[in-house]
This record gives sequence, structure tokens and C-alpha cells, in this order.
Amino acid sequence: MTDDTAPIIVELVPLAAPVPKASAPLGEMQYRSDSWTPQEVRTLRQLFNDDTPLPEISEALGRGLQGVRDKVCTLGLRRHSTRPWSELEDHELIQTYGQEPAATIAARLGRSCGAVYTRAAFLGLSEEAAPPWTPWEDAQLRAAFAADIPTAQVALIIGRPHAGVYSRAGKLGIKHASTPKGWTNAEIERAIELVQAGHTYTQIGTILGTEGFAARTKSSLQALMQRTGQGKGWGRVWMPEEDELLIKAYRDNASLTPLRNRLGRSVFSIRWRAEYLNLRGTHARSKGFRLGPDWSEADEAWLRRDYGKIPTSELARQMGRTRAAIFTRANILGLVHEGRQRWTPEHLAALRIAHEHGISLTDLAAALGREVGALHKYAGKQGLVFGRRPRRPQPPTLADILNLSEAAKGEGEG
Repeated sequence: MTDDTAPIIVELVPLAAPVPKASAPLGEMQYRSDSWTPQEVRTLRQLFNDDTPLPEISEALGRGLQGVRDKVCTLGLRRHSTRPWSELEDHELIQTYGQEPAATIAARLGRSCGAVYTRAAFLGLSEEAAPPWTPWEDAQLRAAFAADIPTAQVALIIGRPHAGVYSRAGKLGIKHASTPKGWTNAEIERAIELVQAGHTYTQIGTILGTEGFAARTKSSLQALMQRTGQGKGWGRVWMPEEDELLIKAYRDNASLTPLRNRLGRSVFSIRWRAEYLNLRGTHARSKGFRLGPDWSEADEAWLRRDYGKIPTSELARQMGRTRAAIFTRANILGLVHEGRQRWTPEHLAALRIAHEHGISLTDLAAALGREVGALHKYAGKQGLVFGRRPRRPQPPTLADILNLSEAAKGEGEG
């Protein structure tokens, strides 16, 4: 082709060697028996969107609870991410927003505090301004702060929010008697607001630092909340349905771990609520979950009679218990093994004299009639280190060691 418009084929890179072929067929990938099938994933999505508790999802799928949680995280599923607000929920939010804490409303509606705030902003709701403080309220506030009454109790007496109490105290220039050093009323007010919003102590410390306050530690915030009466139960409000489940668990002597996972509560929250409801367990084992049999009066009498008189291993075999159980019970009863030699004033004096005069630990053990290992351990507790010392041709007796001190006194006097 001689036309100028004709394409010109140019080889930019020389052709490489042909791609090598597999010498053998590729092996199949090993099938994992615990892999998730498409049907299981669809069932998980459906149950999760229906707000089914994770333990029930785990039981329906026949999988472990931790495996279900891991798959939920992998799929990026979130609770209440698509559930729309109903007219009834909007009506209750309009009636109660500004009158009750957002955490209480969120717990009653089964939503998060963030969802409540977002919906309230969408509906154009705003909290009404608090009425002005009266002289009577100011007088109660001054007297309560001076008398070291917890501020949570002061808020209930006056009928004001907890954070509002500290806000008014800051304007009046008064401080609570138990206010920690370095804390300002504005900082305490902000910390209480963050606590009521549902933030953890660690998050609150970080938020305070970003807002210009001092960065507080978790322990300091815990101490502050305890002093202000906000320490226990500051998180999500307990609903009556949750109380009923907790009461039923205690009544049926059931494990609290599944209930804790189902309610999304911590161990300390469960314990605090059980203490608040005055719940007590009625397990069959009154001594707890100890594997060994309980100690009866006859067993303790047997132990008092034979402990230290026969070998402990033999006594444990006769009583059907372990050596550790024998030692533990004997320690509780205050029993002393007869084979254990007590330290007398003479033995203590001999220990110190032998250390001062270079007597070896082996010669001292022979003079005291004790084991070298036990003597070495006891001497170390007394701060006496013998180290390597030569043994004497004629091992000294206890009287010989005690006489060394008298001989040293005589030489000093001469």
C-alpha cells in the first residue's frame, strides 16, 4: 500500500517466549466445613434486620455466638439502620423530648441517643428554656454544697438537672466541699453532660481535652462521678422488661452470661442492678462452685485429730480430698503441722550468730536439726545471706554457736 493514510504496523516490543503451560492439572481448593453458605448469609441478614437477638440468631443458624458476631461485623450490618420512624414514635418523641433525658427516651423506643437527637432536629423540636432560679433554690444550693451533700441528691431536692446544678454553682461562685483539686464547675458540668449522653469515661477524657479542658483519666472521672452521686448506673436506663429478665434469671438460677450478651450490659451493670433489686442467688452449692465436697463438722474433727500426725498425702487419700484441700482447710482452722519446727528465741539467736561468725548454712542446719533448704529460705526472709562458706571439721552444736557470742563479749571486755 502506497497511500499515506494506510496504517503502519510497528513492533514496539519483541514477542516474548510463549507462556509456559501447567505440567499437571491444578488441585482443587480445600473446602472448609465452617464456611458460610449463601443461604446462611441471607438468613442472617433477614433475622438481623428483624432485630432478632444475636443468641437466637446463633441458635437458629447452629453456629457459635462469636462466629455470628464476626460475620455481622464483616457484612457491615447495623441495628436500626433502615427502620423508619412510625407516627406513634414521633408522637411520643414530641410529647417527651425536653421533659425527659434523651437516654431514657432512646431506651424506651429501642433506639440510640444519636437517633433521638437526629429525629428531634428533623421534627424541629427544641428544649424549653429553664425557669430562672429562685432565692429559695439558691439558698438550698449553698447549704447543700457546704454540707457536702451529693449533687445528684441536691438536684432531686431542688428539681433541677444535675448539670444545671453545677452551672448555677459556677455562676454563684461556690464550690462543693468534695470537689477535687483542679476541677472547675464548668468542667464538672460538661463531664456530667457527656456522662448522661452515654459516653464512656475514656471518651469523656478525650472530649474534655479537645474542648480546652484538662485531659482527664478514666480513674479520675470515676472518682468524680462517685463523689457527685453519678457513679453507678450512669449509662443506659434499665427498662422494666430487662428487670423482669434479670429477676427470672436469678429465680431460675440461670447463668447471667447469655442475659448479659442479650441485653448488651456489662458485668458490673448486671451486678449493680441485681444489688439494687436485692436479688440473691439460690444455687444448690451454698459454698459456690468448688469442685470438692463440703467440709462437715465430722471432717473438721477428723482433720484436727490427724493433721501433722500422719503424712498429708495419706490423710488426703483417707479423706478423699487433695493435698491442697487439706492444707487450705488446715490453714483456715489455724492448725499447725507437728512436723514443722517452730522458731524459738535460741534458734533465732543462733541464726544471727552463725551469720556473723562465718558458720556455713549446712553446719547451722545440723545444729538446729532443720533442712538446709527451709533454713536458707527463712534466712533470706530475715535479710541474712550466707553464701558459700567452708564447713568446719567438727560441726558445732547449738550450745557451741551460742557460746561464740559469749566469747566475743568476753574478748571485748578484756
